[in-house]
Amino acid sequence: MMETPGLHEGGTKRACCTPQRAVHVESQAQDIARTGEPDAWVQVRGGEFEMGTDLAEGFADDGEGPARRVRVSDFALAATTVTNGEFSAFVRATGYITTAEQLGTSFVFYLQVPEARRAGMRRVAPGLHWWLDVEGACWQRPEGPGSHIRDRARHPVVHMSWDDAHAYCAWKGGRLPTEAEWEFAARGGLEGKRYPWGDELEPDGRPRCNIWQGDFPRSTAPGWNAGPLAVDAFEPNGLGFYNMCGNVWEWCADWYAPDYHVATAARDPRFDTPTGRRSMRGGSFLCHDSYCNRYRVAARSSNVPGTSASNIGFRIAHR
Repeated sequence: MMETPGLHEGGTKRACCTPQRAVHVESQAQDIARTGEPDAWVQVRGGEFEMGTDLAEGFADDGEGPARRVRVSDFALAATTVTNGEFSAFVRATGYITTAEQLGTSFVFYLQVPEARRAGMRRVAPGLHWWLDVEGACWQRPEGPGSHIRDRARHPVVHMSWDDAHAYCAWKGGRLPTEAEWEFAARGGLEGKRYPWGDELEPDGRPRCNIWQGDFPRSTAPGWNAGPLAVDAFEPNGLGFYNMCGNVWEWCADWYAPDYHVATAARDPRFDTPTGRRSMRGGSFLCHDSYCNRYRVAARSSNVPGTSASNIGFRIAHR
C-alpha cells in the first residue's frame, strides 16, 4: 500500500503504509535525447468536471476536497501504465540507470519475497513491518535477486522513482499527467462517482480492479497473489483507460500539497511550488478497505521523488 497518511484512529493518523527514501539521487533526465516517437495515446477532449470529494469516506488531511468544478484543456494520455517491455526499450536505447539501481536497494512488500529468503532482510519500521528494504530489488528484479521480468513484458514497470518516470517521459517527448488530468481521465466521463465504473466496488460481484484480496497484510485470498497484473487487466473505463484504480500507484506532475483544491486554479490546475513530495494517484494491489481505501478516483497520496517500491509505476501524458 502506498497511502499517505493512513486511517484515523482516535483522531490520529496511522503511519504511512509505504516508507520514503531519504537519500537523493540526481535524475539523468537532462542527459537523455528524445525519441520523437509517442506512445499509443488516448486523445482526451477537455472539459469541466467535479474534481475531489466532500464525502466522509475521504481523508481530509490528504486534501481530497473541497470538491469543485475544474476545467482541463485537451490532452493525451496513455491507455495503460508503462510496461516492462516499454521501459526495457528505453534502457537499451539510453543506458539509463534507475534510482533503485543506483542506490542498490528498493522497498518490496514482504509476501512478494519467498519466505526462505526473508530471513535477515531488514524490515523498514515497526509501523510498516510489511515492507522489506531489499538489496538488489529494482525494475528488472521486482522481488529482488532471483526474480526477473522475462514473462512480464505486459506488466507495469515498478520500482519507479518520480525521477525515473520523468526521465522516461522526457525521452518519449511526453510528460507526467497533472492530478487534474489524471482524475478527469480516471472518471471516464462519469460525474461524481467513486470509481471509474460507478459507485459499487464490484458490480454484479465481479472485480473491476486489482486491490488486496484477503486479510491485509497477513494473508491473501485463495487464488490471488500480492503483485501487479498486466496493464490491460480488467475492462477499460468509458474513455478507454485501464487500471486507473489499483494495480500500481502512478506518479503525477504536481508537487503534493494538502491544500491543493484551494491553492490551484480552476482552469488546468497544477501545483508547482516545491514541497519535497510529489503527488501520486490510483492506489495499488496493496490497497484494502480495512486499512484505507485510496483506490477511489478522488483519493490522493504522495511520496518523496527518490522513493521506489514494488507497487509504484506511472503512465505518460502529452499535450
